[in-house]
Amino acid sequence: MPSAASAAADHAGEAEPADHGGDASAATAVVEKPADTAAPPRPRRQPRYHVVLWNDDDHTYHYVITMLRALFGHPAERGLALAREVDTRGRVIVLTTTREHAELKRDQIHAFGADRLIAASKGSMKASIEPDR
Repeated sequence: MPSAASAAADHAGEAEPADHGGDASAATAVVEKPADTAAPPRPRRQPRYHVVLWNDDDHTYHYVITMLRALFGHPAERGLALAREVDTRGRVIVLTTTREHAELKRDQIHAFGADRLIAASKGSMKASIEPDR
């Protein structure tokens, strides 16, 4: 075991810990920064886009209802309401979502294929995306 003199010599270059009268918390006090008066910035939401289905005479209500159920999970009642709207108004918004998701759903509509119940049906229905304003 080293003597007290050799231990003091070993620690001669080191600073002695401050004596705070036994109060250990004073040695670990943290200096606080002044509070900011401005609120932190809110995260920006991604812009929303509509997936628009366009009317044509090459697809049946059954096709529209089946497609909307398969691609969007719309129940038959909702699919029928959307099929009626696209038939009467010429277009209908079937989903509002982020741009990337809207592009995916538009592409899925374009890839859904022809209506097998109509011989003249040459392919899928048309769809587009547009910004939600």
